[in-house]
Amino acid sequence: MAEVGEVLMSVLSTIRVPRPGDRVHKDECALSFASPESEGGLYVCMNSFLGFGSQYVDRHHARTGQRAYLHITRTRKIQKEDDNNSGSGDPPKKKPTRLAIGIEGGFDVEQDQYEEDVKVVIFPDRQEVTSEDLTTMPDVVRERVSLSMAGLMSADSVSHALQVQQWDGEVRQESRHAADLKQLDNGVKIPPSGWRCEVCDLQENLWMNLTDGKVLCGRRYFDGSGGNNHALLHFQQTGHPLAVKLGTITPDGADVYSYDEDDMVLDPKLPEHLAHFGIDMMTMEKTERTMTELEIAVNQRVGEWEVIQESGTTLRPLSGPGLTGMKNLGNSCYLNSVMQVLFTIHDFQSKYVSNMDKIFDEAPRDPTQDFKTQVAKLGYGLLSGEYSKPAPDPGDESGTSEPRGDQVGIAPRMFKALVGRGHPEFSTNRQQDAQEFLLHFINMVERNCRSGPNPSEAFRFLVEERIVCQQSQKAKYTQRVDYILQLPVPMDQATNTEELQEAERRREEADSSAGPAPTVRAQIPFTACMAALSEPEILSDFWSSAVQGKTTATKTTRFASFPDHLVIQIKKFTFGLDWVPKKLDVSIDVPDTLDLSALRGTGQQPGEELLPEVAPPPLMTPDVEVKAPVLDDSTVSQLCEMGFPLEACRKAVYYTGNTGIDAAMNWVMGHMDDPDFSAPLVLPGCTSAPGTTPTESLSEEHLATIVSMGFSRDQASKALRATSNVLERAVDWIFSHLDDLESMEVSEGGRSAGESEGSREPPPGPRVRDGPGKYELFAFISHMGTSTMCGHYVCHIKKDQQWVIFNDQKVCASEKPPKDLGYLYFYRRMAD
Repeated sequence: MAEVGEVLMSVLSTIRVPRPGDRVHKDECALSFASPESEGGLYVCMNSFLGFGSQYVDRHHARTGQRAYLHITRTRKIQKEDDNNSGSGDPPKKKPTRLAIGIEGGFDVEQDQYEEDVKVVIFPDRQEVTSEDLTTMPDVVRERVSLSMAGLMSADSVSHALQVQQWDGEVRQESRHAADLKQLDNGVKIPPSGWRCEVCDLQENLWMNLTDGKVLCGRRYFDGSGGNNHALLHFQQTGHPLAVKLGTITPDGADVYSYDEDDMVLDPKLPEHLAHFGIDMMTMEKTERTMTELEIAVNQRVGEWEVIQESGTTLRPLSGPGLTGMKNLGNSCYLNSVMQVLFTIHDFQSKYVSNMDKIFDEAPRDPTQDFKTQVAKLGYGLLSGEYSKPAPDPGDESGTSEPRGDQVGIAPRMFKALVGRGHPEFSTNRQQDAQEFLLHFINMVERNCRSGPNPSEAFRFLVEERIVCQQSQKAKYTQRVDYILQLPVPMDQATNTEELQEAERRREEADSSAGPAPTVRAQIPFTACMAALSEPEILSDFWSSAVQGKTTATKTTRFASFPDHLVIQIKKFTFGLDWVPKKLDVSIDVPDTLDLSALRGTGQQPGEELLPEVAPPPLMTPDVEVKAPVLDDSTVSQLCEMGFPLEACRKAVYYTGNTGIDAAMNWVMGHMDDPDFSAPLVLPGCTSAPGTTPTESLSEEHLATIVSMGFSRDQASKALRATSNVLERAVDWIFSHLDDLESMEVSEGGRSAGESEGSREPPPGPRVRDGPGKYELFAFISHMGTSTMCGHYVCHIKKDQQWVIFNDQKVCASEKPPKDLGYLYFYRRMAD
């Protein structure tokens, strides 16, 4: 032991005691998904506080020279089976009463009990030192090492802080209107029961406005149930923001909704506000389901959820390479589904998994913050099969119980934290749109692939837009880059219209006490969706450079190239007439094979005359001293309050000529999918938007990123100057201004601006792959729930001609893949 003490003394200067703010990784390896529960445990460097599994700790020691590691191992305690257990191996589950995960009353999250063993290990000889051994060592050694061990064990690990074992969907913020809410002295008194909507006599889902005491029905849900929107219409007419749901009032509180803030809120003055209308909160009893209970009911309802998750059948669990489940970190199913699909694509496998050792060797000192390292770690975790093992049943000591489908799987905590860092949505624990995350991740791949293969090129394709002026019959062609084909859902093309009308009639006539009517889903032919995409769009307010005025034009969209892998999004999420988000409940007969050859663009036709390249006149003629457009600030503010980006709101008001909120909103809804939707407003005649950055201050890192995507330095500079040197916006801008870039003066490679047009080579553009437009379906992601902000995602992937369902940690052979209910569909090009 004296020899070990001497070794500890020699490395004492490298042993640190964690301070507040230090990042301690004691639950997960930086380069794999090993943990203290894994075979071999976890080694935490006592200097950098990075954790490493047994297969990577020697690599870290050799690379850094660090010798002292805290070795943490955890062994699962055997738990006795509950007395009420049915004997199936699964403990009885309580019915959730709270919209939460991992807390009392919420959805159940298994919490295992472990016995923990901790010791110090000195490399390279792996000499072990326990807490008892330290008592025989010199004071200076015992004190420093004991403090470091205690500090590491008591510190909150980074993984624990990021892990959402507790997620409470009921946490509400105090309304900004509550403190100073004005209540009208109109003599209205509300009885304790017997309420009806003052407009339609509905007797359920009733809300009382806390300003004037009006009792009105709530919103109509996506499936036709709920109310008739009269409470919402009252807010739109009066602006009175807060309403309380009648029937939920108890001495403990009630459901309060803020229409202005568009969320459930807290009203600290609720007893006072209710008393104004004669309601004694302390004597009220609950007679209606709360919004939380309704949401839980939706999350458990039979229908879309059951079909998509194939809950009605006994599914055969699968395991092995490429069949690894992913733990849900609390509303992270959107990320799980997207990454499962991406790592079935060869480009991502070869970029990150095949090159994993090289990536790890070149990783920075803190690999937890390196994009390539964490993506490679995730890809290997999914494909290797090392973590594709059935989850142990705490109640089964012999291991003889039937497999439940759950796997040990991997928990992508470091990956989620890294890709979400700094993002207003993906850094949170809220549910997100899988399509938006896919684009966000592709954007990160683009930024981190400055050299070598870029796997996002597998999805990249060019779109050709042909606009024909109906007055002059002259045409204009533009191209833009896209990664996803968005298919509209033409509800008027449903093939079961009579059945839908009959279901609506039964719903309106049915007694509310009889329970919900069976769901009848609109059946939309896939061919109708493709026809809606390919048919010409009428532009009624098109400024034609040929006639120097506004006229009607048609716009036709075609493929200028076909990608290796085609992603199709079914645009199920839309807005109602009252701008309330809703989801279209539809069934679409999506085919297994697809031939898009007929949708290839042909470019300018023989004899076709192009529109002159003349900029349209400005909306107004600003004085030369005025740098910014004159916009209606009130309209801009109204749009911003709805959650749209400021620059998009400014453009909406500008391009609709300050004609009011309705016209501006229509512009916003028609341009939400534009790549430059949020880019700064640039006036005709101006070279850049206010606040743009001069060339000399452009970020060299941003320039290098854009140049690596196939553009010239001049083009990259122009994009960054037009977007205030913000990389993500510059990437969107450059892909939406390809025509402008083609006409730029190219000054690279010794070419001068004075060279003739004939001697100038065309500037480089984005690299796109092209080939036949014939595809086969290999994966799809489905969404369950009423909007992208709630619900659940699962994915189905075709592996060796067998459909497999990936439902977080459950990986099973699919019996009835619900291909008609998907949200994102993934096709790969068919071999000739």
